[in-house]
Amino acid sequence: MKRIRIKQVDAFTTVPFGGNPAGVVTDATDLAEGEMQAIAREMNLSETAFVAPSEEADFRVRFFTPRKEIDLAGHPTIATMHALVEEGRIPLQDGVTTVTQELNVGVLPVEIYSSGGRVKQIVMTQKRPEFLTTYSHREWARALGIPEAAMETGYPVQTVSTGTPQLMALVRDLRALQNLKPDLNYIAELTERGDFFSVHVFCLGGFSPQADVHARHFAPTAGVIEDPVTGSASGGMGAYLVRYGLVDKLKLVAEQGHIVGRPGTVQIEVILEGEEIASVKVGGQAITIMEGELFF
Repeated sequence: MKRIRIKQVDAFTTVPFGGNPAGVVTDATDLAEGEMQAIAREMNLSETAFVAPSEEADFRVRFFTPRKEIDLAGHPTIATMHALVEEGRIPLQDGVTTVTQELNVGVLPVEIYSSGGRVKQIVMTQKRPEFLTTYSHREWARALGIPEAAMETGYPVQTVSTGTPQLMALVRDLRALQNLKPDLNYIAELTERGDFFSVHVFCLGGFSPQADVHARHFAPTAGVIEDPVTGSASGGMGAYLVRYGLVDKLKLVAEQGHIVGRPGTVQIEVILEGEEIASVKVGGQAITIMEGELFF
């Protein structure tokens, strides 16, 4: 019988039961891929992360939803680094400690900002954004259960990938976002036909005056009805907002999860090389709320 230690960490929050919960197995050295998938299904969270040794980076990290593996994920990265710091596997220096994680999309850095041994912010770098297929506003208004007039039709419904391809859909305001009545079966059908993994719907502004944008996220084909706070898609969203001139700054504050009772905050920074977007950084905090063992 195997005994595997696992934590549940709430990411993009400092308050228990806020943000987005992730499972983290900090030593998955002896786990087969099928066992990782089974554990993720058992945890039934948006994602569970599995950490193993790497010959190319400080850690090898894989992410699984209840149904499938995902190449890059935001909130489990924040949760994983938080857990590894807690276990003393990332020695902190005051200021910035940089570690690398080997993902399915390559090796990417993570910066951990700390003071006096306490983590203040964990920041992941995502890949250079790719702007892919555009889709019909009418079709997506139907899928999201809102009038087409509630969408910002002057901006594309478009797949953007900073490591995971996700559909970006801009709606007019917070009321439109609150009024979404997503047809999950139809969204799943469109996902299977499209070039994206999940759907990120957002508006400018938010509940807090500090918020630049508020979002909701749906991934029915991955077994996730609504993701509370989505780090990977926040990166794609930041790139989208800058590319289409919807914001006049490169550092953004995103809200997500408030509408489903798990409020979270994501810090986004879009990095330019000349006039081109080179990469996106996504940051936040985390708190461990549970740890224990799995027997199988």
